Formats: sequence, C-alpha cells, structure tokens
Amino acid sequence: QVQLVESGGGLVQAGGSLRLSCAASGRAFNNNAMAWFRQAPGKERAVVAAISWRGGSTSYADSVKGRFTISRNNAKNTVYLQMNSLKPEDTAVYYCAADYYRAYPLHLLEAEYDYWGQGTQVTVSS
Repeated sequence: QVQLVESGGGLVQAGGSLRLSCAASGRAFNNNAMAWFRQAPGKERAVVAAISWRGGSTSYADSVKGRFTISRNNAKNTVYLQMNSLKPEDTAVYYCAADYYRAYPLHLLEAEYDYWGQGTQVTVSS
C-alpha cells in the first residue's frame, strides 16, 4: 500500500520558519516528480512547489518564491519543504503529492498528481 505521510506542521508566529517532511512508503518515488500543495479555508487547493526526480528542477508559486525551498532525499524516499519568513496568508493544510507518470513537473496542476498525503496543518499567527 502506497502512503505519503506529511509531518512538521504546527503553529508559528509571522516571520518564523517550519520544515515540512513527506515520507513515502510502499513504493519508491525516486524517478517521479513530487510536489507540495496547500489549501486554505474557503479556497481551492493550489500548488506551492514542485521538484523533479533528481531535484535538479524546481518550481514555485509566485507567492512563496524566495521564502520556501523544496528539496528531496531519494535515499530516504522523502521530500521536504523549508518555509521561511512565514506570513499569516501561508496558513493552510499542506499536502504532499507524487506524479506516477512523470519525472519532471509538467503544468503544476492537481490533476497531474496521483498519490496524496493526508495533509498537515500550518498556522501562522500575526
């Protein structure tokens, strides 16, 4: 059974940092693009960042560029999201996702990702 399990969420003050982790089990995703999405209350789920199979190519939503960094450790089958200079508008449930078919992120659309974690809550207080 394939599972993606996120961890590292929590409550932080504006300007603070958090590091999210996504550990995969049941299948290796070393050859697959991975991504982080988030969903704020009352809003649709949207991409935050994506990374290619070796980590050489990354993409970010404009709202997080320069503040967030996506990375991966294929030996550990884990993807990370380092979040710095957090803002209250970053408050959301953050989801890890894996693209079964592609090694490189395509259009950064939710429909392109086949496996999803259960999500981890990130709350940024002002």
